[in-house]
Amino acid sequence: MSRPVQYKSKTDLVAEALRGMIEAGECEPGMSLRQREVADMFGVSATPVREAFRRLEGEGFLAIEPHRASVVIRSADARLYENALVRAALESLGAELAAEKITARQVDDLRTINARMDVGRPHQELLDINREFHFGIYEITESPVLLAQINLLWRMLGSGPHVQRDVSESISQHEGILDALADGNAELAAQRTRSHILEAHKALVAVRPPDSSIRR
Repeated sequence: MSRPVQYKSKTDLVAEALRGMIEAGECEPGMSLRQREVADMFGVSATPVREAFRRLEGEGFLAIEPHRASVVIRSADARLYENALVRAALESLGAELAAEKITARQVDDLRTINARMDVGRPHQELLDINREFHFGIYEITESPVLLAQINLLWRMLGSGPHVQRDVSESISQHEGILDALADGNAELAAQRTRSHILEAHKALVAVRPPDSSIRR
């Protein structure tokens, strides 16, 4: 009896080929991949390439930057990126749910916490304040399941992924999240939270920071 032929879509073929090239070292860590160039290489349209990029992002091979080239992730960083994706998914959901319940008083309290993050503080204090800020948002959801999952993830990450990012940049991004929460814009709050987390990981991939860098 002959075996049925397994159909592979263009997306399947492109993803498989790129995965093989990355694993073989033909696409080195940090290398930028542009949709149009990859499409021309394989003789396909941009759509299957875009879908292949998304699949490889989910597998931890690529970091997709909106409106820019996708970046090949170092194999050693694949698990870190997977952790960042999980954290981004959970915490963006937390921000989305919080936007539906947050009060003006709670927004003010979170702004006060964020204002305490300044470059003159010791490293551990910055870590503690940063955690207080983020969990201050997620506790507003009053979702025991979500809080348990985020708590578990943060404990698994220890001090979390270290990033090469100025404290001032973290403060600014926190304020952007708070502005969305204050407006009750759940979608924007989730989007900014996701970007805040994934940008931290991209900084890690680009430059290995010193021990003084903090999770934020």
